[in-house]
Amino acid sequence: MAVEAEKPESRKRPAAEADPEPRPCGSCPADGAKRRRYALGSADDYEKLDVVGQGAFGVVVKARDRRTGKKVALKRLRGEDEGGHGVPHFDALRVEAACQTACRGHPSIVEIKDVVGDGKTGEIFLVMEFVGHSLREQCYRPYSADLTRVMMRQLVDAAKKMHSSRVIHRDIKPENVLVSVGGALKICDFGAATLMKPAGTPYEQCLPGTLPYTSPEQLAGNRFYGPAVEMWALGCIMGELLTGAPLFGGHTTEKELLAELSDHLEDRITELFELLPELSPAGREVLTGLLAFDPEKRLTAAEALEHRWFSEEAKKTEFAGYVPLFG
Repeated sequence: MAVEAEKPESRKRPAAEADPEPRPCGSCPADGAKRRRYALGSADDYEKLDVVGQGAFGVVVKARDRRTGKKVALKRLRGEDEGGHGVPHFDALRVEAACQTACRGHPSIVEIKDVVGDGKTGEIFLVMEFVGHSLREQCYRPYSADLTRVMMRQLVDAAKKMHSSRVIHRDIKPENVLVSVGGALKICDFGAATLMKPAGTPYEQCLPGTLPYTSPEQLAGNRFYGPAVEMWALGCIMGELLTGAPLFGGHTTEKELLAELSDHLEDRITELFELLPELSPAGREVLTGLLAFDPEKRLTAAEALEHRWFSEEAKKTEFAGYVPLFG
């Protein structure tokens, strides 16, 4: 999906309702500078229902497509233009849409369907498939090692898709993983995502994500990071699934957390394994590989998926209350 592409005639509003000319959110007819123009679909095609999520980069609303009757999710992007109006910077929208579009077609990544605008308010919305609640709402108890493996396989495979598409999400956490009615996990919210830069080129930010899931290299202020930051976040999620609590949730600053990881990471992992007697040696290898302090030694998504842990057979036990969800 190209954001700049013209919409088919059936998608356009009647001429009487159309804007004088399509323009980026935040632009003004009186602006002296020449601006690129984009033709967007209309937000009037969607009936807004309930707010289902709010974050640093936008508000997500459940909506109904008036043309098909199907439920979708509308993400209203946050931001302000130069005049202080509550409209997003169009370039930021293009980056988010481009990153999510590059990953389309993967079953564990929320699909983006369209980009639409409200001609009256200037608001812009990303239209996405509607999935359900976040994994954060289900992380109230430890999961078994077998069920954790099922969940992690989906997330690691999604990371492999993103990285092969030259995308870094930069904010993977339970809040940004949705759980469908059938139990499938889907990574969402590409508001902090970026397209990969060539090796040796720094990123503008070193700490765009959420503290308990932020890699040591980002905590240290290193802007020359790569896809390994994602694998660290997945290691944190794996540990949280197994224990029912964030692994590194007790720190308030980057400096405090970095000091803890620098001095005591190995001890923390050893203590963690003592609490997880059912986790197999192979599972421990994966968790240790994801939480390697040195990003060069951290497992890549492709390497993790090839690890023998993901080939282990589940124990012949019942997952009370979860079999219908995860099969």
